[in-house]
Parts: sequence; C-alpha cells; structure tokens
Amino acid sequence: MNRSHHRRVTGALIAVAAGTLLLAACGSSGSSDSAASSDAAPAGEACTVKVGVATGQTGGLAYVDVPSLEGFDIWVDEVNAAGGIDGKFPVETIVKDTRSDAAQSATVAAELLGEGISFLITPGDADPSIAAGQLAQEAQVPAMSWFGSSPVLPVAVGEFMFSNAFGDNAQARVLANYATQQGYTTAYTLGSPDSAYTSNLPRYFAEAFTSNGGTIVGEGTYTMGQPNFNVIADEIKALNPAPDVIMTPAYEPDFPTFLKAIRGAGINTPVLGTDGIDSPTTLALGETAEGVVYTTAGVLANEGPMG
Repeated sequence: MNRSHHRRVTGALIAVAAGTLLLAACGSSGSSDSAASSDAAPAGEACTVKVGVATGQTGGLAYVDVPSLEGFDIWVDEVNAAGGIDGKFPVETIVKDTRSDAAQSATVAAELLGEGISFLITPGDADPSIAAGQLAQEAQVPAMSWFGSSPVLPVAVGEFMFSNAFGDNAQARVLANYATQQGYTTAYTLGSPDSAYTSNLPRYFAEAFTSNGGTIVGEGTYTMGQPNFNVIADEIKALNPAPDVIMTPAYEPDFPTFLKAIRGAGINTPVLGTDGIDSPTTLALGETAEGVVYTTAGVLANEGPMG
C-alpha cells in the first residue's frame, strides 16, 4: 500500500467511525456550567464542530499518529469543502503534540478541553489514550483513539471513550488461528512489559495458540527502544526444538531491529506481527521482511468508505 493511499484509508476509517459522534457533540464545550452552555449554537443554527487532536506528533507513536492525522485532515478538507458534516456543520481541528507520553497526553487533553472542544482524538495506543480519555470522560466529551486496541480501553475510561480498532485479544486469536491453519505447532513469543500493547498481545496469542493444541517453546522480553536484539536472537537460535513460528507485537523502531537481528543470525523462521507494524518502514525492509505476516485493519475496495 502506498503512503498516500494509506493516509486516505486511515482518514476514511476514522471519519466513518467519528461522524455520528461529532454531530452529537456539536455545541458541547466540554463543560456543564451555564457559561459553557451559552457557547452552544441556538436550535436550528449551524455550529462548528471543534475537534481536539491530542496525539504523538513526535516520539515513539509518531509513525502511526502522524499519518493518521494526515488522513483525518484529508477528510476534514473534503467535508468542509462540501459545507461541513451534512452540508452544514464545519469541522475545526486543534492539534497538540503529546510527545508520545502518557502524562503529556493528559496535560494536552486538559488544555484542549479548556479550549471548548466538542470531540477529542487520542493517540494510537491505549496507555496514553486512557490518560487523556479519563479527562474527557469527566467533562462528558466524546473521545476516540486512532488505534488504541486494548480491549479494556472503553472499560478503563467510561461510556464516552471509543476506539477505532479491533481488540488485541481479537487480533491475537486471528494470528493464532492462522498459525494453526499453516500447520505450525510450536511458537516463540516476544513481548515487552513497557506497555499494555506489547505485554498483553503475546499472552493473548499464547492462550489462543495453546487452546488450538499448539505449544509455546519459549518466551522472551525486551525493553522498548533497546539498541539491539542479538542476545534474543541467540536465545531463539539455541532453542531445541526450534519454533515453527515467532510471534511479537514489537513495533518500530524495535521490530525492524529485531527482524534484522534474527535474519542476520540465520533464523528464517516465519514471524507473526500485529497492527503496530503496518507502516512504510516494514515494507521498506524488503527481503528482510520475507516471511512476515501481520494483522491490520482494512476495508474492502468496493464496499468501504474509499469505494
């Protein structure tokens, strides 16, 4: 998938998910007091839907948050060129950088809510989305994560929190079923305790894979951002029996570093990844990425919002 198409599909998926919520939020200022309520447009008049975007424009999540925002901006431009949502509700975006940090996500969300936004978009990961979403929940402002895929995300925040992604438990089950269908009976998993995404997905996969009759022959851990994976590559190479498949939810910059390490060590075992590696960086790995299969979101070309 080329980058421009990826941006448009991303924006379209998010736009379709958000459209109804945006209309419902029109006129809301993120506060229940009388002064804030006076900002709402009178009945029958159009209002501007003010969307706050609290996402990682820099840092570890920028690789997903930046193109997601680019795709969303395309949708906003197209909608506003047609007069707004339903031809009468223009959309305004206010973007603030969370620096891919959970604490900063909460700070930025508070700033945006203070500016009277009607809708909050949070980063493409559950941890910072929970931090930001809890403030939106208190203000009763709808919030949605680009791709926060933890199944506990809405539960951890409340009824005003939504996700544009499938749950990690669902994509792990899909990967496990795929592995079983391919005839793989043994697997090695690699995760990191540094985020809910990288710690829970290997566990979800292992539960599903073993329930299918498979065996986990090894489990590894890494620190997000570590400079090399040579020790882990050596551990995998020493496994006896060798695993039929390797599963990891690592994403950039860790996934490319890990993949280069194991391929450099002569390990050509198939690798199963998750939606975190659906990026141009993975495609740019070329032959190194041979044997990599990953789950991701998508739409049918003739039936989705881009059809």
